[in-house]
Amino acid sequence: MKALARLFVLLASFLIAAPGTAARADQSQAHVAVAANFKAAVDVLAPIFEAQAGHKIVVTAGATGKIYAQITNGAPFDVFLAADQKRPALLVSKGHTAGTAFSYAVGRLVLWDPAGGDIGPGRLHQGRDRRLAIANPDLAPYGAGALQILSALGLEEQMRPKLVFGENIAQAFAFARIGAAELGFVALSQILALNPEMRGTWWTPRDNHHAPIIQDGVLLRRARDNEAARAFVIFLQSDEARKVIERLGYALP
Repeated sequence: MKALARLFVLLASFLIAAPGTAARADQSQAHVAVAANFKAAVDVLAPIFEAQAGHKIVVTAGATGKIYAQITNGAPFDVFLAADQKRPALLVSKGHTAGTAFSYAVGRLVLWDPAGGDIGPGRLHQGRDRRLAIANPDLAPYGAGALQILSALGLEEQMRPKLVFGENIAQAFAFARIGAAELGFVALSQILALNPEMRGTWWTPRDNHHAPIIQDGVLLRRARDNEAARAFVIFLQSDEARKVIERLGYALP
């Protein structure tokens, strides 16, 4: 009986202590949902932050529109790094956040030939390429930007039958890289993440060819008391992080 009583006491003490332990563990990590274009940048930034702050970053990447839908349906994310300003602003207006949105990067959208051929508007006008990969314009701002570029060049109708849509910019990049499309509208940051001999050639459209891809982030409501999430948001806006972001192929807001 004494042994059974001791076991009961130990079990009860564990159950009482466990919630506090779990709460402390939650404070030490942040679940970050990131637009696919910025995944490689977070992979560089996260270890720097973790070494300095002692917190852990858990990353989920995808199309901005899809992540937005997941958040509004209760997905357990702490920070959202979008590829536009629209979705973070909507989350703020609907009360899903623990603060206002902040701009962390400006994306650079380019036309890419992994094979290294001559590249530019003339290539598109020639019409010799069978496939052009872009991100889904309904879900990904980089895809919407690609359509704006084609429209500015007077090529939207001509190129529509040739478009191969990725769910996000990472998938569009993969389509071009593996040869499922000869060309792709991708993020410059994705190309710069490759070894130099694999970067091929790319053309950068003029600024007036598409709306600026200003990327905003936001701390989500569930993370209002999450030390790791708050610290990561502050870190992203630091001079150190901004230098890394710029080096990885983004303009700074």
